[in-house]
Amino acid sequence: MNSFTYQYPVRQHFGKGCAESAIKEEMKRLSGQNVLLAYGSGSLRRTGLYDKIVGWLNECGKHVTDFGGIMPNPTYAKVQEGARIVRRQNIDFILAVGGGSVIDCCKIISAQAMLDEDIWKMQYTKHQYPTEFIPMGAVVTASSTGAEQNNGAVITHEEKKLKQPLVGAYHSFAVLDSDLTKTLPMKQVISGAFDTLSHCMETYMGRPQTSNLSDEINEAVMRNVIQNLRALIANPDDDFARGELMWASAMAENGLLKLGKQTDFQCHMLEHAVGAYTDCNHGQGLAVIHPIFYRHLLDEGREKLARMAEQVWGVQKGTLEETAARGIDALEAFIKEVGLPTRWGEMGITDESILRAAADTCFLMLGCCKQFSRDELFEVLREGL
Repeated sequence: MNSFTYQYPVRQHFGKGCAESAIKEEMKRLSGQNVLLAYGSGSLRRTGLYDKIVGWLNECGKHVTDFGGIMPNPTYAKVQEGARIVRRQNIDFILAVGGGSVIDCCKIISAQAMLDEDIWKMQYTKHQYPTEFIPMGAVVTASSTGAEQNNGAVITHEEKKLKQPLVGAYHSFAVLDSDLTKTLPMKQVISGAFDTLSHCMETYMGRPQTSNLSDEINEAVMRNVIQNLRALIANPDDDFARGELMWASAMAENGLLKLGKQTDFQCHMLEHAVGAYTDCNHGQGLAVIHPIFYRHLLDEGREKLARMAEQVWGVQKGTLEETAARGIDALEAFIKEVGLPTRWGEMGITDESILRAAADTCFLMLGCCKQFSRDELFEVLREGL
């Protein structure tokens, strides 16, 4: 493992039915009165959760400002809208309720509201990062990205046709109540769980490639995701499986699996680039890319792919090349088993020029065990047609 320093700021409230007590406990810690309640589509209101949370906040003496309509792939315009509201209403605290999109959007709102300059230009032109933030908390309703566990966010700049990472605020707390995931369609649950698995694989395939404790813990998390997604598909009322998937999502992004690692995440950057042009579902896009991408890594990454095949997928050991290839086959079979796409056409993406543009604009990641050219990345995407 590489050297590291580990310090973690996010307080976790985990457990079935814990949302009310956790939110009230955290609001009692908060001295300010003005809370921005941020959320996505109308599902929060339809399920009654909106009214419950507003009621809990009011009980704690908080004044609530509404900020809804955060889209699945949050835009830079939405970030700026939120920042203006925070300044205008003198917001003391941001409470993000939703999945990764809502939470990511709020991380950047938290930073932008404290800045006099454009945060995108600040990070991508000046290579500077914010140091002051509006305090935040997250109530997770869709476990997948583990966004509540870190300060990174993925935002779509529509004018620039870019979907790229920005650095924002850490949450002071995260509420992980598995009951809140029950309103999601199973299709969304499956997509989210695959995103968790993808985070694990992208960390696992990073450097160093030699076996280490972080990767051994990662193997257990990956096995857990596979096992509990199968269990939840078989029985959507399986509360234990829901909780396990929620905590696995948190584990994938709370930093523990990344200790001593330089992560890969080239698949994520490639999918984000496609998403900037198509607004496609993130987990589904990752499902298309991963098996193809790993087949392009069979030479450089065969030792790690072979270990993942054995330890995660239970593949019978052969030569390194055979074992690695069988592991990729097992991954692709699992993707089909849970009903995720393996080709872009299944997602309505058929225009090769979009894939070319995505390959030409995506981030190139240094942690990948093979440094891909843009032409090679285009070939990965094209093979998914």
